[in-house]
Amino acid sequence: MAAVLRSFSNLARRAAQALAARLSRLQPLVLSLVLMLCLSLSACSGGGLLSGNYVEDTAAVTQSLLSTIALPADDPGASEAITQARALINDYMARYRPRPSVNGLSSFTTMQTALNSLASHYNAYSNRPLPDTLRNRVRKELEQAAASASKGA
Repeated sequence: MAAVLRSFSNLARRAAQALAARLSRLQPLVLSLVLMLCLSLSACSGGGLLSGNYVEDTAAVTQSLLSTIALPADDPGASEAITQARALINDYMARYRPRPSVNGLSSFTTMQTALNSLASHYNAYSNRPLPDTLRNRVRKELEQAAASASKGA
């Protein structure tokens, strides 16, 4: 009886070792598949607002940010709107900054200035309202960038 248990134990140990060896070979494949899936899903999301068309995206981002900066500081949804605005700014800049066909346009330069100013305030002073001077300047720059983008400049 003891001999049977020993041989069964040895058999089980060898089977476990063989399974572990096969799984260790599959682990990089599974990991790469999971990473590809995550990247493809994040690339498809695009924040839900960006389409890939520069003119449309500039207009959409402008409208979204104009509505965010128009919110009063005591609005209950302001902190969520600011969080979404920061994500939208990051998505927009990540999509269009590396594109030479876009990043040389005056509309992109103006948009980048506005987005950098807004993002800098949100990052440094997230618990303070947007100063009126900054709000007015960013509003003008966003409107100017959207108008220039629609004209192709």
